[in-house]
Amino acid sequence: MIVFPAIDLKGGEVVRLAEGDMNRATVYADDPAAQAMLFAEQGAEFLHVVDLDGAFAGRPENAEAVEGIIENFPGYIQLGGGIRNTQTVERWFDMGVARLVIGTAALKDPQFVKEMAREFEDGIVVAVDARDGFVATEGWAEKSDMPVIDLARRFEDAGVASILFTDVGRDGMLTGCNIDATVDLARRVNIPVIASGGVKGIDDIHMLALHAKDGIEGVITGRAIYDGRLDLATAIKVAERA
Repeated sequence: MIVFPAIDLKGGEVVRLAEGDMNRATVYADDPAAQAMLFAEQGAEFLHVVDLDGAFAGRPENAEAVEGIIENFPGYIQLGGGIRNTQTVERWFDMGVARLVIGTAALKDPQFVKEMAREFEDGIVVAVDARDGFVATEGWAEKSDMPVIDLARRFEDAGVASILFTDVGRDGMLTGCNIDATVDLARRVNIPVIASGGVKGIDDIHMLALHAKDGIEGVITGRAIYDGRLDLATAIKVAERA
């Protein structure tokens, strides 16, 4: 199982939001590239980066910060936020990003996502962001009427690399990952699932790792690391045993 430390970008700074609310952001660092290098020094080979401003604007807004991370992080970068057209997809892959996460467009323009998944094999991750069991869109600001499982199943034969499942109500709250809902989704689709939202410590990593055989490919964690509740090197070792 892969542990993805998270770097969320807002105004060029590294932040964490509470429940996806841009007005409830905590700033953790002002040098995203240095933060990426720090994660690498702690053993991270994978990194999850989100352009939060881009997610709301529908286009890249923290490009300079992302480019700095790409130039300095030696491993694989998974990037999301504001990726809604072919030009943006091609630009980030050309710059060296390993995977792109597409959320809002997955709900509103599924054909675009399927076309990108076919063109960039193992490069597209579909973000299924849940609020009360339904898909949240537009940077989590809106809740759709589509059940999470329906959106996930829409892409089962599309060639997407993974489903990134986030319980929005838990994200950045340190209340514990919604393991039951994540594992249930993984068991019901034939696409690997990445868990996200609410990780509070090593117990969450242990529990998710036990379900790697059910299709849990990885877990994203941010605030728990930044607040010192989760040691990244330890989490990676636990996850590697899965």
